Amino acid sequence: MRKSMQSLAVLGLGALVFSSCMVVNPGEVAVKQRFGQLSQEVYNEGLVFYNPISTQIITTPTRTVNMEVNLSLPSKEGLNIKSQISILYRIEKNNVPTLIEEIGSNYENIISSVFRSASADICAQFMAKDMHSGKRSEIEADIAQVMNGYLQPRGIFIEAVLMKSIQLPGGLYNSIQSRLEAEQEVLRMEYIVKQEKLEAERKLVEAQGTRDAQLVLADGLTEEIIKLRSIEAFLELAQSNGAKIIITDGKAPFLVGDGMVE
Repeated sequence: MRKSMQSLAVLGLGALVFSSCMVVNPGEVAVKQRFGQLSQEVYNEGLVFYNPISTQIITTPTRTVNMEVNLSLPSKEGLNIKSQISILYRIEKNNVPTLIEEIGSNYENIISSVFRSASADICAQFMAKDMHSGKRSEIEADIAQVMNGYLQPRGIFIEAVLMKSIQLPGGLYNSIQSRLEAEQEVLRMEYIVKQEKLEAERKLVEAQGTRDAQLVLADGLTEEIIKLRSIEAFLELAQSNGAKIIITDGKAPFLVGDGMVE
């Protein structure tokens, strides 16, 4: 009986110990709330001991969280653009007590509300085609900046706003595609014209080089050089095999016939 009582006491003590601690996972922090009063001390990952009768443990993720939002964004011309957007945010560890006191644990509802307001204000300043072009990154950065202006002092930092998919009205989409195709065709023609100009310039330079070479050669053909070339021609004829018939004026050969001697 005595051993049974001891065993029950050990089991009761073990149950009390296990019920008086909590594990804080990586990427989370915890704060204690005792009799409704929130402690300002923040606990990192690991074991946290507390009195389960008087104290409650509130955990909050501090890692980057991806929040998905689907909504229609207004454009400058009054169109509604269906979009799927990711909001990447994280909670600042040291501001967790303030966040819980001012907003509570349902802070994602606040993030969503702030995003809807900020995105409506920013997107209304841009044309619908801008959301489908290079200005998308500018729109994303402007929305994140406006959101951080309201949320960062409360401990929520918006890392990025990513417009993953934008569905433009059918007619507008076709118009944008036609314009892009026309722009590509213009760029292609400009490239062809540029290549043709370069080829024409190359041919002009080549022709000028040939002309300059001929001019240099003509300037260098003096009477003495012509006589020397004539002598060299006579010597070559004299050294070749076969009979030769040469018609000349005594200065340079102008007709040569070459026959074989049998």
